[in-house]
Amino acid sequence: MEIIIGTKAWSTWSLRPWLALKATGAPFTERVIALRQQEATKAAILPHSPSGFVPTLKDGDLTIWDSLAICEYLHEKFPAALLWPADPGARALGRAAAAEMHAGFRPLRMECPMALDEAPRAADLSAEAQGDVARITRLWEDLLARFGGPFLLGDWSIADAFYTPVATRFRRYGVALSGAAGDYNRRLLAQPAFLEWERAAV
Repeated sequence: MEIIIGTKAWSTWSLRPWLALKATGAPFTERVIALRQQEATKAAILPHSPSGFVPTLKDGDLTIWDSLAICEYLHEKFPAALLWPADPGARALGRAAAAEMHAGFRPLRMECPMALDEAPRAADLSAEAQGDVARITRLWEDLLARFGGPFLLGDWSIADAFYTPVATRFRRYGVALSGAAGDYNRRLLAQPAFLEWERAAV
C-alpha cells in the first residue's frame, strides 16, 4: 500500500488516515507532496488523486481519495487492528464524532491552522471558534465519561485519529483545557505514532 499525503507540518487531513494506517501494523510506503504551491501542488497530486486533494490511499489497483473513506477501508481490511470497537453503539458514536470533525468546526480550522513547524502563539478566537472549542470539549468529556477512557471509545480508535490534529491546535494556540479533556489532549500528543509524524514535520 502507498499513502499520498501533504506536507506533514500542515496537512491535518493526511495525518488522520496516516495514524490509522500505522495502527494496522501493515507495511506501507508514503509519498509526501508539498502543499501551498498552487498549480505545482495540484499538478503533483492529480496523477494520484482524482479529486486533486490529499490524502489518497493506493492498494493495488484501488485508489481511495478521502480521509474518512480511507479509515473505513482500513477498518474493514484489517479487522484485527480494531480501528473501531466491536460494540455497535460505541462504533456508531465514534463514527458520529469522526464525521462531525470531518465536516465541521470551520471557524476553528480557519483561525487555528495546524503548523507543527512553528512556535506556539496565543490566538484571539472569534465567538464562533470559541463555540467550536466548547463543543469539542463537551464531546470529549461525554465520550471519555461514557467509555471510561483513556481514549474516546475506551481503546484508541479512528475517532482519536480524527481529533489528534485538533489537539495540536489547542496546544499551539494556548487553548486552555482542564480535567479529562486536558488529560486527553496531552495523551493524544504523546502517542508514539503522532510523535513519529511530528519529528518528520519539523
